[in-house]
Amino acid sequence: MAKHSIFLQILLFVHCTFFIVFPGPGAGRQDHRAALFVFGDSLFDVGNNNYINTSTTFQANFWPYGQTFFKYPTGRLIPDFIAEYADLPLLPPYKHPGNHRFVGGLNFASSGAGVLPETYQELVIDIHMQALHFKKTEELLEQQLGGGNVEAKRTLLSRAVYLFSVGANDYVSPFWTNTADGVFHRYSREEYVGMVIGNLTLVITEIHKAGGRKFGFVGLAPMGCAPMMRAVSPTDTGDDSCYEDVNALIKLHNAALSQLLRTLESELQGFKYSLFDFYTSAMERINNPSKYGFKEGKHACCGSGPYGGFLSCGEKRGLEYELCGNPSEYVFFDLVHPSDTAYEQFSELMWSGPPSVVWPNNLRALFESSVEDCMVPPSGVSVEL
Repeated sequence: MAKHSIFLQILLFVHCTFFIVFPGPGAGRQDHRAALFVFGDSLFDVGNNNYINTSTTFQANFWPYGQTFFKYPTGRLIPDFIAEYADLPLLPPYKHPGNHRFVGGLNFASSGAGVLPETYQELVIDIHMQALHFKKTEELLEQQLGGGNVEAKRTLLSRAVYLFSVGANDYVSPFWTNTADGVFHRYSREEYVGMVIGNLTLVITEIHKAGGRKFGFVGLAPMGCAPMMRAVSPTDTGDDSCYEDVNALIKLHNAALSQLLRTLESELQGFKYSLFDFYTSAMERINNPSKYGFKEGKHACCGSGPYGGFLSCGEKRGLEYELCGNPSEYVFFDLVHPSDTAYEQFSELMWSGPPSVVWPNNLRALFESSVEDCMVPPSGVSVEL
């Protein structure tokens, strides 16, 4: 293990990409294009946090991040792989100062973002602010499509896919910041999950009102089994301990999200969705790493402390950390984020996995679904919850 003096990023990445409607790698192009609008946290963040006033806790634009693929400090995330399968170019973050055209879609995600505005408030771009950024983008689309072209904008928004990975920070942050006792004294677990789901519902319905019809969701991973949560778990008894209070909340959220999407499918005109069971897929690799080509499922490749779960990975953090020799042998690259190899496996499941892991559509099926089925009527009518 090589020692370095460095920093580390804390919660979920974020990444977006531009989608043309392709069946998959090597397939022939279809006649129409579909934009991709990405919302969420560090699982998808391609750099928005580099352009806001935040701390290095919520950034990853430094070594050793990105060493596996890009060879400079930025990670290859799930939407990058999806774009690769679809033979598509990547999109810059919304906050990038040189970002002027966005008819192909945009990435609004922010590392550390939650559904609740209180989650890491003033340090990240929460999901409601991301929705406002989308609203500003929507208002400019008519100009970019040619002189106030309302119908062209309506068509673009109805064909687009809206991809979400958000919620994990809402459940992890109370335990990470030692405020869980206060939070769950005020709210029951069910009430807290209800607040998260309720706020997410508002964002989804607003995007639907704007014309969105195709939505992709990444369910929450077993965050209680991430190195960062194992390292602070009060029930730590060895290599197999997870922070079960966190996982219990995650399970409640995933069940509520699944129910919400079934409800929206029946109540919102043209609503189609894809939901990836991240929890089961991640847990399988954590508990049975060799089955999926890994050597280590519980310890991070980059970090310090128990399980490599301390916030220390990265050259801007000024802390000692250890870096493994081969990140592809690890399920986790750092205290919470998957390795490049694990991201690729999850991406393949999202893109073309069976109904047992992604339902009722995988992303490939969602992009191939008939545009006409999702078109917004001239009146722009939609059902609100």
